[in-house]
Amino acid sequence: MAASAAAALVAVGVCVAAFLVLRHKLYQQVDQNLAQSATLVAQQSREDGPAVLRGECRFLGAPACAQVVPVRPADDPGEPYVLPVSAAVREVAAGDRAPYYRNIGVEGHPARMFVTTYDRGAAVQVALRSDVAERGVRQAAWLLGGLGAAGVLVAGGLGYAVARTGLAPVTRLTATAERVAATRDPRYRIELPPGSRHREDEITRLATTFNTMLDELERSVTAQRRLIADASHELRTPLTALRTNAELLRHADRLPADRRERVSGALVRQLTDVTGLVNDLIELARDEEPQPLLEQTDFAALTRHAVDTARERWPQVGFDLYVAGDAEGVLRPGIPARLSRLLTNLLDNAAKFSPPGATVEVGLTARELTVRDHGPGVAAEDLPHIFDRFYRAPSARSLPGSGLGLAMARQIVRTHHAELTVHQAPGGGALFRLTL
Repeated sequence: MAASAAAALVAVGVCVAAFLVLRHKLYQQVDQNLAQSATLVAQQSREDGPAVLRGECRFLGAPACAQVVPVRPADDPGEPYVLPVSAAVREVAAGDRAPYYRNIGVEGHPARMFVTTYDRGAAVQVALRSDVAERGVRQAAWLLGGLGAAGVLVAGGLGYAVARTGLAPVTRLTATAERVAATRDPRYRIELPPGSRHREDEITRLATTFNTMLDELERSVTAQRRLIADASHELRTPLTALRTNAELLRHADRLPADRRERVSGALVRQLTDVTGLVNDLIELARDEEPQPLLEQTDFAALTRHAVDTARERWPQVGFDLYVAGDAEGVLRPGIPARLSRLLTNLLDNAAKFSPPGATVEVGLTARELTVRDHGPGVAAEDLPHIFDRFYRAPSARSLPGSGLGLAMARQIVRTHHAELTVHQAPGGGALFRLTL
């Protein structure tokens, strides 16, 4: 409606302007003829004396009607004037008023009259029939009015067509959004016409952005469902064991003392494992770090603390730490507790796959942290999945753990805008590289 109204306003404005210009030009031609007639009348009056020029207005030539009017009514001739004489005509004769044009009627016909001054204290009136000019004005009014009306209709039709065509992606976007809201299925997409992906108009960009948002939503929903399925699968075994040991403890009076101690210890260990698994799942469900918890952290000091803790937890494995001089005292924004968990997961993973007596090498520079073990390394087919949730390589399925440590490490790295990669270390083992 707005586009149509704007186009219609322009069309009507052009027609009105054209009518005014045409009307002005038609009357301008008549006015030029009247001015020439007034000049001829003045010349005749000077040659023939101050006689009054009058007679029948036959409109056959210029001037068709002409007369000279004195300043004083007492000087008027005895015969009646053909053209109307008003006070304004006397004022022009006296020089008190400028010459002027006026539309009048003479003997039932439309005419155009011009009144100007005369050098003998009189005014000259000339008139020409204006039927042709008025007919032209009327025809122009009807023609331009019709064109204006047609322009309004065409503007409305074109505005409707352009609006429907331009807003078609918005209609599809609305339908897709309603469908996603009703079905909660983010697999729907807005269909874009061929070649529209290369356009830069706002509607296409909106549709493309909405499709991108649906892609992200679908990936998020898929990851959430996979996490729930994997968590359910991982929790099934320890919960079953917990239930079995709990049922055994119900009949503790029938069990020998040593058996009762073993069941109690197993129950505590299983509760600890389940608690750790649930905590890890809660950490993985967090999409980003809370900004108010960010603070400037000494990463070198945090690394030393993590290595000291790992030495206590893994006494059978050696830890060799090297900190470059450019890494000392460097403060980085982050959450100390989360960064400490990241380092702990990397060190625990390296120690878990290291044979007894082996050494885990930890190096820190201003831009990079490396953790290298001397274990079996990571197989080529396991490299693409090493950071997936609950993924455990065939060689690691007999070892303790839930398969969430490296997935959690990658999430912490991403939320801190860093990068974590794994490589086969020269000479065997795995090399984890954290780019700060």
